[in-house]
Amino acid sequence: MSLIAWVQLFLIGMAIGGLLLLVLWWRHRSFTFHRLVLLTVFFTFDLILFGAFTRLTDSGLGCPDWPGCYGSSNPLAAMAHIREAEALMPTGPVTVSKAWIEMLHRYFAMGVGFLIIIMVVWSWTKRQLMGNKIAIVSTAILFLVCVQGAFGAWTVTLKLQPLIVSIHLMLGLGLLASLSYLSNLTARLDCSFNESQYLTKQTQQGRRWVWLALTVLVVQIFLGAWVSTNYAVLACDDFPLCHGQLMPAMNFQEGFVFWRELGKAADGDHLTIEALRAIHWTHRAGAIVALAILLWVGFKNLKTAMIVGSPALRRWSFALLGLALLQLITGMSNIILDWPLMAALLHTGGAAGLVVVLVRLLTLRYEEFQRV
Repeated sequence: MSLIAWVQLFLIGMAIGGLLLLVLWWRHRSFTFHRLVLLTVFFTFDLILFGAFTRLTDSGLGCPDWPGCYGSSNPLAAMAHIREAEALMPTGPVTVSKAWIEMLHRYFAMGVGFLIIIMVVWSWTKRQLMGNKIAIVSTAILFLVCVQGAFGAWTVTLKLQPLIVSIHLMLGLGLLASLSYLSNLTARLDCSFNESQYLTKQTQQGRRWVWLALTVLVVQIFLGAWVSTNYAVLACDDFPLCHGQLMPAMNFQEGFVFWRELGKAADGDHLTIEALRAIHWTHRAGAIVALAILLWVGFKNLKTAMIVGSPALRRWSFALLGLALLQLITGMSNIILDWPLMAALLHTGGAAGLVVVLVRLLTLRYEEFQRV
């Protein structure tokens, strides 16, 4: 790709990030570092949803090179190549609409990267005021987004290899979790605290269960990503049974070979339906465990909130319970309603929301914040 195309892509990312900053200023008429972080959290959440939309519409190879589209910075400049590929395969991976979806996803990712660069520069410039910890965390987030970009490139160059796409999603959620943690740190810059109000012994012990819930959730999200990237959602086409059986014929050894091409087994043959069922069934079984733990942790934190009198803890506990139920409903809908796009997007959004909520519960000190 030419230098001019690289410059054009960089300017597009700057324009998207700048537009978001302009909206932030127009709404509040002022900037704070905490508001910048919250804006980045919100846009990263949206980017994860748009990434899911890109995958679910089979647009991941809408532009089969990276970071541009046939060596250009936008689909308009590459229209002749796109039309030619679409004429050869009208329902193939390259069409005009898929090219735009894929490039919009890349543009939005560049916008997130631009916002994170602003965060890093700001945090190091003002580190004496905000502290070294915030600057270090911001820099670590910049490193994480660079790794995420590399996996985004490999997603295209390795032709949607399931392991690469799954790791790409997990890194996106890791980025969201890191930004959520940073937003909780920077909230203190905009708040005045009563230093005597810290975690009680009871709420401190509850954090261990939140860690358990987060660990189980991460494993379950990876299993869900493995289902999605292998297109195994409908390998079990009924619910609650799978192909009319509690334990249908499955091939776990074939299904959980991680380094292989999309749709292929390790030996190069096509992936069997038994392997796809093993992938789907494992995620479904994991969902039972994850849902039970999430609901239990939610109710446990809700009980603690009543005891210590913390409205903040009560709100986040209800959010955890609500999102856990949303995951149950959307997961069932994906099977019963034959994988509708809206249900699949809500399922991804619910998983991302659970990550944010659990990170908040981990860092919540259960004191009442009073905005200045």
